[in-house]
Amino acid sequence: MVYAEYLPILIQVILALGIGVGILVASHAFGQGPRTNSTKDSAYECGMISTGQAHAKFSVKFYVVAMLFIVFDIEAVFFIPWAMIYRDFLANDIPILLPILFFTTILVVGFIYEFKKGALDWEK
Repeated sequence: MVYAEYLPILIQVILALGIGVGILVASHAFGQGPRTNSTKDSAYECGMISTGQAHAKFSVKFYVVAMLFIVFDIEAVFFIPWAMIYRDFLANDIPILLPILFFTTILVVGFIYEFKKGALDWEK
């Protein structure tokens, strides 16, 4: 039968839908019913009336440092596999050093630029 190849996918989709529906049914069946106290109905209640804003405002510096962390963390995604296969490339006479030096140079120039702009200075 042609559709026999799709049977594992169908089983996985049915199982995923079944688990999702099962969790929702169990939540409604065993969860707490409606309450009369409006403070208790708020999300993450602890018995105290909430004051102030729900979310504190973060400085732009926080987001800049987070983005820089992501950018410089992605370099590991490229450096680790490169380090693993470097000997294989050398054995097969495939030039790989210049592209990785170009990539590293771009990262270093970017880091120096961000450092000179003061993006990594928390006191500013």
